[in-house]
Amino acid sequence: MVTSMENFGTLEYVLDKYSKIWSWKVTGQRAVSMISRLVPEAWYGENTDEVIIPDSIESVKQIKLIMDRYPLEILSKSAWQRKIIKTYTPKPVQQPAKYHLNRAKAGEQFRGKLLNFQKEGLDFLLKSSGNALLADEMGLGKTVQTLSYVATEKQTFPVLVVAPLVTLNNWEREITKFMKKKSRNGRIIESESSSSTIIRTGKSKDLPITDFYIINYELLYKRLSDLSKLNIRTIVCDEVHNLRSKTTQKYKAVKKLAALSSLSYRIGLSGTPIYNRGSEIWPIVDILRPGLLGSFKEFCEYFCYVNEKGKAIVLENKRASLRNELQKHVMLRRKKSDVLKELKDKVRYKEVIDADVDYYFDELGKIWSKLEEEQKQAETAFDKSASYQRAIQSERQIAGIAKVPHVINFVKNIMEIEESVVVFCHHKVIHKLLHERLEEFSPVSIIGGQSDKNRQEAIDKFQRGESKLMIAGIRAGNVGINLTRAKYVIFAELDWSPAIHRQAEDRLHRIGQKNTVFAYYLIGKGTLDDHVANILVDKSYEIDSIMDETADTYENKDKAELILAQIHDKIRSK
Repeated sequence: MVTSMENFGTLEYVLDKYSKIWSWKVTGQRAVSMISRLVPEAWYGENTDEVIIPDSIESVKQIKLIMDRYPLEILSKSAWQRKIIKTYTPKPVQQPAKYHLNRAKAGEQFRGKLLNFQKEGLDFLLKSSGNALLADEMGLGKTVQTLSYVATEKQTFPVLVVAPLVTLNNWEREITKFMKKKSRNGRIIESESSSSTIIRTGKSKDLPITDFYIINYELLYKRLSDLSKLNIRTIVCDEVHNLRSKTTQKYKAVKKLAALSSLSYRIGLSGTPIYNRGSEIWPIVDILRPGLLGSFKEFCEYFCYVNEKGKAIVLENKRASLRNELQKHVMLRRKKSDVLKELKDKVRYKEVIDADVDYYFDELGKIWSKLEEEQKQAETAFDKSASYQRAIQSERQIAGIAKVPHVINFVKNIMEIEESVVVFCHHKVIHKLLHERLEEFSPVSIIGGQSDKNRQEAIDKFQRGESKLMIAGIRAGNVGINLTRAKYVIFAELDWSPAIHRQAEDRLHRIGQKNTVFAYYLIGKGTLDDHVANILVDKSYEIDSIMDETADTYENKDKAELILAQIHDKIRSK
């Protein structure tokens, strides 16, 4: 809800009566309420609905954040103009990476041809002794670079590949394609491929002797005893962000395997090793290079602050130094724009579309009533948190349903100008509605719970051009697939993690794509979509400034806090 200047508040540069220092005075009931939530250093003035804010760079940044969405009437315009131009943060200077990379030659067991930057990736893995995080952007061939390393380094077999369930068959195909068979006497057999075994059951039993063992993260702890007997030499953790929480069973299982005396090489692969918060990098690095970032407590004390939810967030002025530390010792990160000059850029659009607001607010009222009742009845903090999460998920679903008719129109308009289109959604009910109402285009689907066979058939049909429309669950279709047939991707719903969206975009934007990829994020007018979009921007800001040198301007720094204050203001003003 946009608020007019008349009923929101004023901003004035004043000499504070009590402290005798120049400060900012904000007046207006709603403005004071919001300021008091965002600027803890503020104090109340001598009149009702009046707050005094210390004149600091941080305070000016916070005021500007608020004014971008809730314009305050400025009573001291010249003073404001002088202050605002001083608030931009200088760009950190990047230190050189530790390794100078050459174009390494793959060993004779590798079948295939590496691009020049992939040869440098091989060199990085060789120079880091195979204990490293390969964090190239998605679509640059991290699997191929890893297999070339396994084929080149000495005594790498047997290899354990731990990966998401949906990528297991892809790993098996890539091993068959790129790895030649080596006999027991060391002779390379050109006509045969390395052997591999996919582990699909949690039931304990002895495993056959093979070159590669491939298992999904969820089964790992159940087969830990069997795997520990195999004298594994190399462990590869694909989509290693699955290990971002050190309290999970899969993390503890990988940690135990990585510490085996037989193990020499630990490789993590992910284009998005940080999903939501910069501190998620610590558990990953602690497996690949134990001790590099100290204990988690030491890491947090140096790099992080703890927000009101108890989450460790990497300090803005520490993000560049964390990135440099990672690049010096453990991480190789290349962007598509750096290494693939022929690959066109991605272009993102935030499209505000209509939504059935009557339905939305009617359902939102029911959710809110149920939430209040559950909060009253909750006996533990866990009950309260679970209730809150259910309310958020319910809001996301009704926002998606409220948009569906207008999403349909948008997709049809794109289909008229483009041959192949991918639409991502989050909830199964939205997936079903889209499939039914776009039936005229004979869409193919990717959705959670599909068999590997049906999933691959849908991908192949789309890539061959037999279907022009793919409807995919955003978390089911964000890894392990190639959709370069299309150059238009539409997000009918938003996920809370920016990494999920990037992975989904990069199903299209990868090697083999010769066109610019156009990504449309559909924002439901009158829903909380816009708030979610801005929270995504805030999370992206932290992730970008750690993973890459580029980041948005300071205005995004505290945007998540501002969004929460906005939601609070919206509820109070209804």
